Amino acid sequence: MDPLTTTLLHQRIIDWFDAAARDLPWRGPGRTPWSVMVSEFMLQQTPVVRVLPVFNDWLSRWPTPVLLADAPSGDALRHWGRLGYPRRALRLHAAAGSIVEHHNGTVPETFEELLTLPGVGTYTAAAVAAFAFGKRETVVDTNIRRVHARLVGGDALPAPALTAAEMRRAAELLPDDDAQSVRWNAAVMELGALVCTARSPKCSQCPVLDSCAWVAAGRPEPHFTPKGQSWAGTDRQVRGAMMGVLRDASVPVVRELLVAKPVDLATGPNPGAQLSPLMKLHGLKAPKDQLERALDGLLKDGLACETDAGVSLPG
Repeated sequence: MDPLTTTLLHQRIIDWFDAAARDLPWRGPGRTPWSVMVSEFMLQQTPVVRVLPVFNDWLSRWPTPVLLADAPSGDALRHWGRLGYPRRALRLHAAAGSIVEHHNGTVPETFEELLTLPGVGTYTAAAVAAFAFGKRETVVDTNIRRVHARLVGGDALPAPALTAAEMRRAAELLPDDDAQSVRWNAAVMELGALVCTARSPKCSQCPVLDSCAWVAAGRPEPHFTPKGQSWAGTDRQVRGAMMGVLRDASVPVVRELLVAKPVDLATGPNPGAQLSPLMKLHGLKAPKDQLERALDGLLKDGLACETDAGVSLPG
C-alpha cells in the first residue's frame, strides 16, 4: 500500500479505537508492566469476559511478581480457576520467579529480555514490550491477523498458521512513531475483537469499510474450512474436570477416588474432596483407562503431585 493510504488507515482505525475501545484494566491508567504481562498470559486462547474476574483476583492477591514468586505454584493453579490450559499458570509462576532472580523483581522492558522468561514466546514478548513499555514492536495475534487478511489481503480468514508473509505485512503496516505504533497494535486488535469478527463481521460498523479489499472483492468465502476444536469426550475435558476436583480439595485426594467408576463414589470416604466436582468428573462417564491417563498426564506436566496421602496440587 502507498504511504498516504497507510497513513489514512492508521488515523481512521486509531480514531475509532479512541471512541470505541473497551475499558479494560490492563489498558487503564492504573496498569503496570506486571498487570499487562498477567493479562497477556491469561488472554491466550481465552475471551476477555472469562479472563476479567480471574485477572482481578490475581492482581488483588499478587500485584507484583515478587508476591507471586513467593506463593506456592499450587496456589497459582488453584486461582487460575476454569480459564483452561492451566500450564499457563505454572509458566507465569515460573516467569515471576525468573523476574525476581534475574531482574530484581521488575518486569524487563525489551523484547529480547522478555523472551528469556519462562512461557514467553515472540507474541507475548512483543505485546508486553509494546503495551507495557511503549516499544515499537510488531504485535500479531489472531484478531490482528484477521483484520490484515481482510483489509489488505482480500481474504476472508488468515492462513491456519502464522506465516512469514503475514509478519512482513504487519511490520510494513506498523507506524514509524513509537506511541502511534502502540495505539495501532491495540486498535487493530480491538477492531478484530469487536467488529471484524471471524463468524459474523459487523462490516457496517467498520471505520475502514470503503478501503477493505475483502469487501471490494465481494466477501469471498475462506480458502479453507476452519476446524473447530472438539471438546466432549476428549482427554482435555477429563483433565479439566480432574483439575476441578484438585482445586476444590482441602486435603490430598486418594487416587482410587479420581479413577473410580461412578458407582464407587457413594462409598469413597475423602473429606477433602467436594462431591460436586467429583460428580462432574465421573458424570463424563470416561473409561477407567482415560481417567488414569488424564491423571498421569497431570502428574507428568507438574499440574499435580502424588504422595502416600493422595493427589493434590503442587505445594
